[in-house]
Amino acid sequence: MLCVKCGSHNPKGPCERKDCPFRLLYANVKRVAVEGKESFSGKSPNIFVGRTGYPHVFSGVLAGEFVTDEHDNPKRWASEKYTIQSIVSLRSTLINSRFRTDVRTFSDRLSSITKEVAMARSPVDMEVSLDRKPRFTLSLSEDIAPFGPSVGLKSAKITENVKVLPAVEKAVDADDLKAGHAIAELYQKDVDEHQLTKLISAGALGMKTERKLVPTRWSITAVDDTLGKRMISQVKDYAVHEYAVFSGNFLGNHYLVFLFPDVWSYELFESYVMSNAVMTDHEGYSGRKEYASETVGGYYAARLALLEYLVRVKRQATCLVLRFITDEYTVPLGVWVVRTAARNTMKEKEQRFTSMGEMLDFGRTLVRQKFGRDISPILGRSVLLRERKSQKKLDAYWS
Repeated sequence: MLCVKCGSHNPKGPCERKDCPFRLLYANVKRVAVEGKESFSGKSPNIFVGRTGYPHVFSGVLAGEFVTDEHDNPKRWASEKYTIQSIVSLRSTLINSRFRTDVRTFSDRLSSITKEVAMARSPVDMEVSLDRKPRFTLSLSEDIAPFGPSVGLKSAKITENVKVLPAVEKAVDADDLKAGHAIAELYQKDVDEHQLTKLISAGALGMKTERKLVPTRWSITAVDDTLGKRMISQVKDYAVHEYAVFSGNFLGNHYLVFLFPDVWSYELFESYVMSNAVMTDHEGYSGRKEYASETVGGYYAARLALLEYLVRVKRQATCLVLRFITDEYTVPLGVWVVRTAARNTMKEKEQRFTSMGEMLDFGRTLVRQKFGRDISPILGRSVLLRERKSQKKLDAYWS
């Protein structure tokens, strides 16, 4: 097992460090291996579609014998302030019961079951039969929430009438509606991005001839990106924002957001507080064509939170965002953490300024006081700041 805290490897369990977070999680996860059964009755709150071997991937349901709504509920985890340990303890009991399938020819009974789970408004009662007893593993990723063992699925049966939101059922039945339009319509009806990700992964939305399974990691970004692009079109019609700074955090992920009174553009820098390594991606007014390869899914999740704020206040802005990851974030929990941290940040009271220099000086002081970091090197790398200094604005010719 690779320790997420110190990087050491110990095949028998967590490392010997007393501050290793796995020491707290190991006993609960190991219980899955001891008590896990080849066949069980339980619930499934979500599905998982892998990407290895694409287009021939592993797809299946995340299920467990004692699963409740809290096992797959990022909104609840955030609002009720669940700890990292409690989230991983819950998720570690979810078994990834999977089978191999082609992303386009997913018409068999097991694929039909994953679709029903994706559409459901709450965890689905199931009977599950695996090809072997689960063994102790814990899957961790920066993109997706953790889960427990991955085991081959022999058979599965839904044992209840699955309850589906009317809006979701209508969108799934509308096989002449493009996926992007379906995502936007459901979002407007308060179907959140977590449910939308399930639907996209299960190939439940879009034109009939274009539907296919989408790896979970890709579907998360697809939803954030699709919603973000539609909001950008709205934001571009608004008047510009004032100079403003927002600061906030969630589970050790701290954000500092600078808003400039200018047309839409966006730049993100991410770094660990104890490291000099910095990852960055950006887009101008016309957007970007390539995937944000350095900040990956976090780029689109944080952008969505910013755009939700700008749509809410009916303003547009040039946005420079700094993310600082502290040692408090001991175990990666998925992109939902980034989205939540950025949303929390944009709900805080902003600090307003009359000039760019005054605003940036405030940011430098704030980060120095919180983390002992000098952000001048980061600001010096900023494409957006460089463009603001080099490009002449129309009002320069009028002054």
